[in-house]
Amino acid sequence: MATAAEEAGWDGLFLWDHVVHSKQQRQGQAFGDPWMLLTAAGLATSRIKLGPLVTPVARRRPEQLARQVATLDGLSGGRVVFGAGLGGPIDDEFGSFGDETDPKVLAEKLDEGLDLLTRYWSGETVDHDGRHYRAEDVTLLPATVQQPRPPIWIAGYWPRKAPMRRAARWDGAVPLFLSANHGVAPPLDDFRELMSYLRDVREDRATPYDVVVGGVSDPADYRGTIEPLAEAGATWWDERQLIRGDDFYRLDPVLRRIEQGPPSL
Repeated sequence: MATAAEEAGWDGLFLWDHVVHSKQQRQGQAFGDPWMLLTAAGLATSRIKLGPLVTPVARRRPEQLARQVATLDGLSGGRVVFGAGLGGPIDDEFGSFGDETDPKVLAEKLDEGLDLLTRYWSGETVDHDGRHYRAEDVTLLPATVQQPRPPIWIAGYWPRKAPMRRAARWDGAVPLFLSANHGVAPPLDDFRELMSYLRDVREDRATPYDVVVGGVSDPADYRGTIEPLAEAGATWWDERQLIRGDDFYRLDPVLRRIEQGPPSL
């Protein structure tokens, strides 16, 4: 898939980071480890961006996660985009393993973990005594190829403002919309409302910032679907399959869409 995507002109390949997702909906479905799969993709390609959409930082040890991201960034020549979020469904993805399920605590761990990751990626010595994590005289080498860090995109559901405030502190936002199912492009008015909010809460407005929206695009109507979102501020279109049914995790339909090539405006 990664090779096909690069040959067809796509700009990136992004993978889920789930262990069970929804046990009711995904019972019996296989899940690959995203870092092993992204490593294979990185070795098979030379241009496209690679990363998770999204990794639940609270479900992983920051030092291990920092090492995985830095390793992938190194072997891919600096092509990692790190997508992060709270993760879910919380009861299934966390509670199934006896982990914390309080969203407020998970949000605390996400924020503290992100700050710690960026320090690990610097290659400098880290001392940290936080609410959830500790590090004593730790230097993780090599540092990431991309400095000061790989781009960090933060996901969350709009119109919930807390995750988008978090996204505004980093390098990009990956909003899902309560008004649009996975695989459906967001309503333009809702997206404009989000963009207005991000502009209001972002402190650094001079640095380039990515906003990722997605859905199923219609080759016969790219302009009608994607161009208005781009004009409103979207910088990436994330091509998806409808989450209903099983096409979104079967090779043949995904590969057919990849080989059609990315939308053009």
